Amino acid sequence: MTDPLIGVHAFLGEMAVFAFFWIFVELFNPGKKTVSRMKLLSGIGMALLLLSWVAGGYYYVTVYGSEVKPLIKAGPQAWAHSVFMETKEHVFLFLPFLGLMVFLLIHSAGDALLRDRRLRQSIQLLSLLIVLMGLAMAGMGYLISTGARNALEAGVKI
Repeated sequence: MTDPLIGVHAFLGEMAVFAFFWIFVELFNPGKKTVSRMKLLSGIGMALLLLSWVAGGYYYVTVYGSEVKPLIKAGPQAWAHSVFMETKEHVFLFLPFLGLMVFLLIHSAGDALLRDRRLRQSIQLLSLLIVLMGLAMAGMGYLISTGARNALEAGVKI
Protein backbone atom coordinates (compact mmCIF):
# COMPACT_ATOMS: atom_id res chain seq x y z
CA MET A 1 0.00 0.00 0.00
CA THR A 2 1.21 3.49 -0.80
CA ASP A 3 2.12 5.60 2.20
CA PRO A 4 -0.23 8.60 2.60
CA LEU A 5 2.80 10.81 3.27
CA ILE A 6 3.65 10.65 -0.44
CA GLY A 7 0.28 12.19 -1.26
CA VAL A 8 0.62 14.81 1.47
CA HIS A 9 4.14 15.66 0.30
CA ALA A 10 3.07 15.97 -3.35
CA PHE A 11 -0.11 17.92 -2.55
CA LEU A 12 1.71 20.47 -0.39
CA GLY A 13 4.43 20.89 -3.01
CA GLU A 14 1.94 21.41 -5.84
CA MET A 15 -0.08 23.93 -3.81
CA ALA A 16 3.17 25.82 -3.20
CA VAL A 17 3.79 25.81 -6.95
CA PHE A 18 0.34 27.32 -7.51
CA ALA A 19 1.03 30.05 -4.92
CA PHE A 20 4.29 31.06 -6.59
CA PHE A 21 2.73 30.89 -10.04
CA TRP A 22 0.03 33.25 -8.80
CA ILE A 23 2.75 35.65 -7.60
CA PHE A 24 4.43 35.36 -11.00
CA VAL A 25 1.19 36.39 -12.75
CA GLU A 26 0.34 39.16 -10.27
CA LEU A 27 3.67 40.84 -10.96
CA PHE A 28 2.72 41.55 -14.58
CA ASN A 29 0.27 44.25 -13.45
CA PRO A 30 0.71 45.04 -9.75
CA GLY A 31 -1.54 47.33 -7.74
CA LYS A 32 -1.99 48.16 -4.04
CA LYS A 33 -4.26 45.14 -3.51
CA THR A 34 -1.89 42.98 -5.51
CA VAL A 35 1.01 43.76 -3.17
CA SER A 36 -1.07 42.71 -0.15
CA ARG A 37 -2.16 39.56 -1.92
CA MET A 38 1.43 38.72 -2.91
CA LYS A 39 2.57 39.14 0.68
CA LEU A 40 -0.08 36.64 1.75
CA LEU A 41 0.66 34.27 -1.14
CA SER A 42 4.41 34.34 -0.49
CA GLY A 43 3.79 33.43 3.16
CA ILE A 44 1.42 30.63 2.19
CA GLY A 45 3.79 29.38 -0.52
CA MET A 46 6.72 29.46 1.87
CA ALA A 47 4.76 27.55 4.54
CA LEU A 48 3.64 24.96 1.99
CA LEU A 49 7.21 24.45 0.78
CA LEU A 50 8.41 23.92 4.34
CA LEU A 51 5.59 21.51 5.14
CA SER A 52 6.27 19.58 1.93
CA TRP A 53 9.95 19.53 2.85
CA VAL A 54 9.17 18.09 6.30
CA ALA A 55 6.66 15.52 4.98
CA GLY A 56 9.02 14.38 2.22
CA GLY A 57 12.00 14.24 4.56
CA TYR A 58 10.11 12.26 7.18
CA TYR A 59 8.89 9.80 4.53
CA TYR A 60 12.40 9.44 3.13
CA VAL A 61 13.92 8.70 6.54
CA THR A 62 11.18 6.39 7.83
CA VAL A 63 10.00 4.52 4.71
CA TYR A 64 11.77 5.27 1.44
CA GLY A 65 15.36 4.64 2.49
CA SER A 66 14.67 1.26 4.07
CA GLU A 67 11.81 -0.11 1.94
CA VAL A 68 11.37 1.64 -1.39
CA LYS A 69 14.96 2.51 -2.35
CA PRO A 70 16.20 -1.12 -2.17
CA LEU A 71 13.13 -2.24 -4.13
CA ILE A 72 13.75 0.26 -6.94
CA LYS A 73 17.50 -0.45 -7.04
CA ALA A 74 16.82 -4.19 -7.40
CA GLY A 75 14.16 -3.66 -10.07
CA PRO A 76 14.20 -3.12 -13.82
CA GLN A 77 14.34 0.68 -13.47
CA ALA A 78 17.18 1.11 -10.99
CA TRP A 79 18.00 4.39 -12.73
CA ALA A 80 14.77 5.82 -11.28
CA HIS A 81 16.55 6.11 -7.97
CA SER A 82 20.11 6.55 -9.21
CA VAL A 83 19.23 9.47 -11.48
CA PHE A 84 15.95 11.01 -10.43
CA MET A 85 15.88 10.51 -6.67
CA GLU A 86 19.47 11.62 -6.33
CA THR A 87 18.65 14.73 -8.36
CA LYS A 88 15.43 15.33 -6.46
CA GLU A 89 17.19 15.05 -3.10
CA HIS A 90 19.55 17.87 -3.99
CA VAL A 91 17.26 20.18 -5.96
CA PHE A 92 14.57 19.81 -3.28
CA LEU A 93 16.89 21.44 -0.75
CA PHE A 94 16.89 24.73 -2.69
CA LEU A 95 13.15 25.28 -2.95
CA PRO A 96 12.43 26.59 0.57
CA PHE A 97 15.39 28.96 0.32
CA LEU A 98 14.17 30.32 -3.01
CA GLY A 99 10.70 30.65 -1.49
CA LEU A 100 12.18 32.54 1.45
CA MET A 101 13.94 34.90 -0.96
CA VAL A 102 10.65 35.68 -2.73
CA PHE A 103 8.91 36.13 0.62
CA LEU A 104 11.57 38.51 1.94
CA LEU A 105 11.80 40.49 -1.31
CA ILE A 106 8.04 41.02 -1.50
CA HIS A 107 7.77 41.96 2.18
CA SER A 108 10.74 44.30 2.13
CA ALA A 109 9.86 45.94 -1.22
CA GLY A 110 6.21 46.66 -0.47
CA ASP A 111 4.93 49.48 -2.66
CA ALA A 112 8.29 49.74 -4.45
CA LEU A 113 6.97 46.82 -6.48
CA LEU A 114 4.55 49.27 -8.09
CA ARG A 115 7.39 51.46 -9.39
CA ASP A 116 10.42 49.24 -9.93
CA ARG A 117 10.01 47.08 -13.02
CA ARG A 118 13.43 45.41 -12.61
CA LEU A 119 12.58 44.37 -9.06
CA ARG A 120 9.27 42.90 -10.27
CA GLN A 121 11.06 41.01 -13.02
CA SER A 122 13.61 39.65 -10.58
CA ILE A 123 10.88 38.35 -8.29
CA GLN A 124 9.03 36.98 -11.30
CA LEU A 125 12.12 35.03 -12.37
CA LEU A 126 12.59 33.60 -8.88
CA SER A 127 8.90 32.67 -8.73
CA LEU A 128 9.08 31.06 -12.15
CA LEU A 129 12.17 29.12 -11.08
CA ILE A 130 10.24 27.79 -8.08
CA VAL A 131 7.34 26.81 -10.34
CA LEU A 132 9.57 25.02 -12.85
CA MET A 133 11.57 23.25 -10.14
CA GLY A 134 8.35 22.24 -8.39
CA LEU A 135 6.91 20.80 -11.60
CA ALA A 136 10.18 18.97 -12.21
CA MET A 137 9.94 17.53 -8.67
CA ALA A 138 6.45 16.21 -9.47
CA GLY A 139 7.67 14.62 -12.69
CA MET A 140 10.65 13.02 -10.98
CA GLY A 141 8.38 11.76 -8.20
CA TYR A 142 6.20 10.10 -10.82
CA LEU A 143 9.22 8.38 -12.41
CA ILE A 144 10.46 7.21 -9.01
CA SER A 145 7.03 5.81 -8.12
CA THR A 146 6.92 4.08 -11.50
CA GLY A 147 10.27 2.48 -10.74
CA ALA A 148 8.85 1.09 -7.49
CA ARG A 149 5.65 -0.17 -9.15
CA ASN A 150 7.60 -1.83 -11.95
CA ALA A 151 9.87 -3.54 -9.43
CA LEU A 152 6.82 -4.93 -7.61
CA GLU A 153 5.27 -6.06 -10.89
CA ALA A 154 8.54 -7.78 -11.81
CA GLY A 155 8.32 -9.73 -8.56
CA VAL A 156 11.35 -8.15 -6.90
CA LYS A 157 11.65 -9.18 -3.25
CA ILE A 158 13.79 -7.39 -0.73
